[in-house]
Amino acid sequence: MHIHILGICGTFMGGIAQLARAVGHRVTGCDANVYPPMSDQLRSAGVDLIEGYGPDQLELKPDVFVIGNAISRGNPLLEAILDQGLPYVSGPQWLAENVLQGRWVLGVAGTHGKTTTSAMLAWILADAGMDPGFLIGGVPMNFGVSACLGGTPFFVIEADEYDTAFCDKRSKFVHYRPRTAVLNNLEFDHADIFADLAAIETQFHHLVRTLPASGLIVANGAEASLKRVLARGCWTPVEWFNSPDGYGVGGDDATGELVLRGPDGEIGRTVWQLTGDHNRANACAALLAARHVGVPFDKGLEALSRFESVKRRLEVRGTVRGVTVYDDFAHHPTAIATTVAGLRRRVGDARILAVLEPRSNTMKLGVMKSQLPASLAETDKVFCYAANLGWDAGAALAPLGAKAVVEEDLETLVRHIAAAAQHGDHVLVMSNGGFGGIHGKLLAALASS
Repeated sequence: MHIHILGICGTFMGGIAQLARAVGHRVTGCDANVYPPMSDQLRSAGVDLIEGYGPDQLELKPDVFVIGNAISRGNPLLEAILDQGLPYVSGPQWLAENVLQGRWVLGVAGTHGKTTTSAMLAWILADAGMDPGFLIGGVPMNFGVSACLGGTPFFVIEADEYDTAFCDKRSKFVHYRPRTAVLNNLEFDHADIFADLAAIETQFHHLVRTLPASGLIVANGAEASLKRVLARGCWTPVEWFNSPDGYGVGGDDATGELVLRGPDGEIGRTVWQLTGDHNRANACAALLAARHVGVPFDKGLEALSRFESVKRRLEVRGTVRGVTVYDDFAHHPTAIATTVAGLRRRVGDARILAVLEPRSNTMKLGVMKSQLPASLAETDKVFCYAANLGWDAGAALAPLGAKAVVEEDLETLVRHIAAAAQHGDHVLVMSNGGFGGIHGKLLAALASS
């Protein structure tokens, strides 16, 4: 089969392309910006890439067009496909029918931590010799790729609640039909497609309705929203974590200790590289999900001692003149606060210079702008890139006083950061996009100053 993917350079659609190649299909694809590292991954997998969405791509005559959810009505190639009545399908539906069918799917859902928890779970299974397939919205450092077909029935997938495609406004995860489901947390997000938290809870309820009675739900007991979801109807056993009468993970960031506890007390412990209560909660969820497919807790803990995190999760991009620059995917106020807190525990009293690009659709709408000052409270300086925002970032960050700098020009912003940085500082760059290559520009500016 020949499939042609629209929006192929996104992490999810790029992962589908690699999985399709692995099962023997011919794959081509297009995107508005064909750029590395995904373009390099795809070309090395034998995928032919086209820049742009020209209707002339119909001449490729694929068996089916696979449409990414970044593609909207008005896209010239999509309009040509619709006009000529050609076969098309969404990415999640193609994945469900061609890769996930008949497999034991382990889906990881939640507002935060999906990528890291999915990476942990896939690594625990791989370390146990279970050769899982996976599709993750990031690049786990233990694997070096975001997708792998695997050699057994087990398949770990990051189960996103964002909508499926222009033609299917259900959440992606309803297509996956997991047997093991992690419900990590649930907050309001994606204000461009959801009116409120209740609307997202409904989508999570739809996911719960697809789970078999022989499956397992691993749910965060500290989240009232998830309790409301399950109260609407649940036909699958539930194991709670982050709750007094369930499972939990404690530890010490200074020593790297990770301690798993159950209803009857301590179960086991290990030492690992990650920090923060959020990552310990992620680890607990991954350990419980892995146990459901046969990995004992002791084996899971041992695997986590060798877990290397995910790219763009407090990833060090370089150190120049004693200034360390990090890259992180945080873009929701809760994730920003959690990331800052994790770095604060790591660096102690050293200065943290936060650099923020409010790039997600939710942040661009300004729905959560009032939460930003509190999420950045533990930083020493804040630099915000305010280009193309529909709201006043300066006014929103005014509660931070003189420590906040807002700039609409990227080069000027880089100069401000480089001028403010001192030996021993930690510059935390947070964005869910490429941020105009700011990491390299900043390191270069620090080197020349």
